[in-house]
Amino acid sequence: MADVNRGNRPLSPHLTIYRPQLTSMTSILTRITGNAMLVAALMIVWWFLAAASSPDYFAIANGFVTSWFGDLIMFFSVLGLWYHTLAGVRHLIWDAGHGMDIPTAEKLGWACIGGSVLLTIFTVLAV
Repeated sequence: MADVNRGNRPLSPHLTIYRPQLTSMTSILTRITGNAMLVAALMIVWWFLAAASSPDYFAIANGFVTSWFGDLIMFFSVLGLWYHTLAGVRHLIWDAGHGMDIPTAEKLGWACIGGSVLLTIFTVLAV
């Protein structure tokens, strides 16, 4: 039988009533960082291909990679790499059946965010 109230109900979960949780936001961020790291990977491949092509083409690619915009891409790629790695470790912990309660899951989420920022700072300062 057709539902006569179909037009009066909001979609579920509707954006106006759904409160994003830390675990869902970190899951989305894991997917975003995984895809965003492709940009840096393609930039590095372009740089290597330019180095193998000619000195003039390498000068163009190297100018872009070492520019402020290239540095910005690489900085956020390092941040994404650290975050993605720590989120993977968190997922391995969950796969083992540990940390599945809400307080521990939120602590692990904050640990991924804070740890990735600290490890990025250490990485950038070490170079």
